[in-house]
Amino acid sequence: MTTTQPPGTPLGSLPPREHLRLGQIATVLDVVIPVYNEERDLEPCVRRLREHLARTFPYGFRITIADNASTDRTPEVAARLDDALEEVTAVRLERKGRGRALRTVWSLSEAPVLAYMDVDLSTDLNALLPLVAPLISGHSDLAIGSRLSRGARVVRGPKREFISRMYNLILRGSLAARFSDAQCGFKAIRGEVAERLLPMVEDTGWFFDTELLVLAERAGLRIHEVPVDWVDDPHSTVQLVRTATDDLKGVWRVGRALGTGALPLDRLARPFGDDPRDRELSGVPGGLARQLVGFCAVGGLSTLLYLGLYSLFRLGTGAQLANAAALLLSAVANTAANRRLTFGVRGRDRAVRHQAQGLVVFAVGLVLTSGSLAALDAASGTPSHGTELAVLVSANLAATVLRFLLFRAWVFPDRAGRDDPATPPYPSHDRNDLTRSTR
Repeated sequence: MTTTQPPGTPLGSLPPREHLRLGQIATVLDVVIPVYNEERDLEPCVRRLREHLARTFPYGFRITIADNASTDRTPEVAARLDDALEEVTAVRLERKGRGRALRTVWSLSEAPVLAYMDVDLSTDLNALLPLVAPLISGHSDLAIGSRLSRGARVVRGPKREFISRMYNLILRGSLAARFSDAQCGFKAIRGEVAERLLPMVEDTGWFFDTELLVLAERAGLRIHEVPVDWVDDPHSTVQLVRTATDDLKGVWRVGRALGTGALPLDRLARPFGDDPRDRELSGVPGGLARQLVGFCAVGGLSTLLYLGLYSLFRLGTGAQLANAAALLLSAVANTAANRRLTFGVRGRDRAVRHQAQGLVVFAVGLVLTSGSLAALDAASGTPSHGTELAVLVSANLAATVLRFLLFRAWVFPDRAGRDDPATPPYPSHDRNDLTRSTR
């Protein structure tokens, strides 16, 4: 039977995390096994996984075989398992791509917890329940098996070990990723998170995992890591050079999208949980504490930039001109950083207007600091460079409070009072090539 793509689900804000109401759900977990030309290993691995889940998993489950356009007998084996085992379903895709297979099956699944693992079962299955338990309880949004975290035990050759560690090092350096292992074929995600996150993921191949995790992390979703026991499959058909090249291209694409604010990650934000300490307090504006922290961090860096520029300009010009030039350059950087990091405004919409308003705020700071320098000159005549810096720091601290209030109330008012910026289109994914085997 050929299935069509389900109607698109509007991407609203995620609700607070909560424990799944398991008594009302027949199938809690859907484990997807993407395969390509695995006629030899498919049946013993699926039977082993099914036996393990039946013995250890206390809730309803399903195993979905996602055939990535295999050209051998894999579809026949998958269909036979579909007929023989009640918990097994076979899906046929007419185009290759692990990411395409996972996105397609996860998008169609109604299970509240979605997982996948490689067909070779390199990961010890005893890690499966610890992987999905934080998702069932509502503690986490995604969970990954990690071969690189403390407590993991891994058996593999030096070549793969080196490539894996270098790749994750690149992710940390280029995309500021904090998770330890992007490529381990052992992951899980809550269904409502996948519903909103998958349309943002563009890759259809091996980089799918990395892109999913990077976007989730940047959106503030919680990723749980499980140290795993993992044994390398010597018969793996993964083409390392081509995969590495595609991954690096993906890193560049995702980094560029994040840098330009092209993805509406704010739609994935989770509210705080049901802890009474997380509830709103009367008279306290929403997000004030977070904005203060961000503003102080940006302000500290901007002050260092300003002092460095002032000292540099002071070598060739007077104090007033050096102060104006240093304050202007640092103000532009400060406005851009606060726009993105403190007040969460992404994309190019109103960027020029925000910079213009930021220059007005800059003028306030210029008046305060220039006035302080003028008063210092009048009082002492020829003050030392250290005295000038001390006075400027004091003046900037005095201007900081006013700058924050102007930013919050005028330049970047609360989002509820602003029109939502235009949302960039999501990449379209063709799911008309899906065929599901039925009993």
